Amino acid sequence: MSPTELPGTRTAPASTHEFGVGVGAGEELRRVALPGLNLAVRSRPPARGGLPPALYVHGLGGSSVNWSALMARLDDRVDGEALDLPGFGHSAPPDNGDYSVSGHARAVVRHLDAAGRGPVHLIGNSLGGAVTTRVAAVRPDLVRTLTLISPALPERPPQLSALPTVLLAVPGATSLFARLTRDWTAERRTREVVALCYGDPARVDPDGLTAAVEEYERRLALPYFWDVMARSARGVVDAYTLGGQHSLWRQAERVLAPTLLVYGGRDRLVSVRMAGRASRAFRDSRLLTLPEAGHVAMMEYPEAVARAFRALLDEEAVATTAGAGRS
Repeated sequence: MSPTELPGTRTAPASTHEFGVGVGAGEELRRVALPGLNLAVRSRPPARGGLPPALYVHGLGGSSVNWSALMARLDDRVDGEALDLPGFGHSAPPDNGDYSVSGHARAVVRHLDAAGRGPVHLIGNSLGGAVTTRVAAVRPDLVRTLTLISPALPERPPQLSALPTVLLAVPGATSLFARLTRDWTAERRTREVVALCYGDPARVDPDGLTAAVEEYERRLALPYFWDVMARSARGVVDAYTLGGQHSLWRQAERVLAPTLLVYGGRDRLVSVRMAGRASRAFRDSRLLTLPEAGHVAMMEYPEAVARAFRALLDEEAVATTAGAGRS
């Protein structure tokens, strides 16, 4: 199904896998049309009314379904939505072709402004971590807390295992890679992604792998698949080179919201050694390090991430109550 054929609302069937390419029990996928943007948003009804809103933002090559396992474990604490960034998942490419970190951040801001759901508990992974950092820095009014899972903040030099992803940003590299791997099956491609992103690929169950292969086949058939990957990777690399007030590390220092940082000890894309620098950069931070996790801790260890997020909410609630008592 192409993005332009996505129905207005779809309730997902029950599913037991959590690899991040199927749909979870009770989820809905809807289309949000904004000028120049056609976004897909995944949600699940909260366990009760009156819960604060949360927005989840995925990483490079991912989609909103990467958050299904975590969303299911937090639906009693937040009213969660997960966004497909422009060109990813079931979202159409943006009319302006802007896949920079700032471009994706503007898409998130426009969605939040249009929905009127702010301030939200904002949660990002990888590229989504860079995007949400920028959102929290420039629009603090939209962010109640910030949770970053292996955020793609500038790391120089990057670890060697991340270089293939960095090379996607080189002009012509994706076309070359597509030609060199044209005989690869969708299953082989999927297993390569799993090996890169998971600390322990064996944690992916057979049903999850089958769904992942089907999703990869769907996305490979999209005429813009490689272009979106290349332009978004280039956007990350470009963001790494920015200095001054536009530097992602400088913007991290500007974030006012209480921040939870999650790093995996086996992450091959964002080194766990960046955890210390991130803890120092975000002024109100707390750190969770998962030694066995890879790049997508919310998919490998959703229970551990959910516990840390619940603790963040509890801290924020206490601080809010204390602040109200002093006023």
